[in-house]
Amino acid sequence: MSSTPPRTVVVGGGIIGVSTARHLALGGADVTLITEGELTSNASGRSLSWLNSAGMRSEEYHRLRMAGIDRYRTLAARHPGLSWLRFDGGLTWEAPENADDLHRVHEYELAHGYDSHLIDRSRVADYTPGIDPAAVSPDGAIWNPGEGWVDLPNLAQHLIKEFAEHGGRLVTNAGPARIETAGGSVSGVRTADGESHAADTVVLATGPAVPAMAAELGVAIPDQTPISLLVTTKPVDTPLRAVLNTPRAAVRPAPHGALAVDSDWTTAGIRPTADGGFEIAEEIVAELLAEASRLLAGNPRLEPERLAMGPKPIPGDGDPVLGRVDEIDGLWAAFTHSGATLALIAGELLAYEIGTGRAHPMLAPFNARRFR
Repeated sequence: MSSTPPRTVVVGGGIIGVSTARHLALGGADVTLITEGELTSNASGRSLSWLNSAGMRSEEYHRLRMAGIDRYRTLAARHPGLSWLRFDGGLTWEAPENADDLHRVHEYELAHGYDSHLIDRSRVADYTPGIDPAAVSPDGAIWNPGEGWVDLPNLAQHLIKEFAEHGGRLVTNAGPARIETAGGSVSGVRTADGESHAADTVVLATGPAVPAMAAELGVAIPDQTPISLLVTTKPVDTPLRAVLNTPRAAVRPAPHGALAVDSDWTTAGIRPTADGGFEIAEEIVAELLAEASRLLAGNPRLEPERLAMGPKPIPGDGDPVLGRVDEIDGLWAAFTHSGATLALIAGELLAYEIGTGRAHPMLAPFNARRFR
């Protein structure tokens, strides 16, 4: 019997693909990571990257997210002082007309053992600095001290170093790839320049492109992916440490003194361009940054340094799609909105399934077979 490990190709240079490839390499797999462009050049490069399990979701999804946060805490403990991974809490509030929702979420979080505190806006400064209390809803806010944020491009560079040290092969700027099959099984991956990479196992982790690439193989994965905007500001003098999630703007610190800002309402203003990109009016960006400024103590002037627009991967029912694809032998898929929170745990559990040939019980509720 041959002792040669099966050949695995991971397609996708976002944080889920990088994490999965890294875990496979650490486990001794023969693994190649193929990316369309540079690492994290698509959805992972424009993510707010809020690490949390806040709000209301299934028990299974909550457990998976909490395991994801646990892996980040382990990473932070092993590498103290990382500027791109922080656990300084999260603060959320609703518009006054949605005050009942805020209370329902708080009670739900408490019932699941999630560290959740409903606080009056006059006491915000007792919990976290840098916030203008006048911006907080009169009904108060939920303070989640266990939450944090991560800068995914920095995380990807950290993981890819370990991937390479354990023998993983990285192929960047390969253009759109196609998964090849033979007899109902994967046989390899062909890149845009025609180069073929033979494979016994393929992990499809191309973010918002997963549903279309799966459809080419006859596999249906429902999709509700929108186009989103993330604005990174120029460095600003603010003591803000927490992640803020508010009706008109979500804000988190970023490395080197910048802030990352987004909000769903900006999606309606994003327009496609002739070259396949996207554009948005300067007035909308200015309005978003003005909303963010109103959240901060002293209301500092915020100026855009970088605008990043593109598809934000969201499966059709909102829950992750993770695990073996039944229709094609040797194919695994990873497609999720919560890529930042799940990155480390999803890569670990996908690598477990591939390496052992056994389904992991934590991924069972998120297999694509639920759509059949």
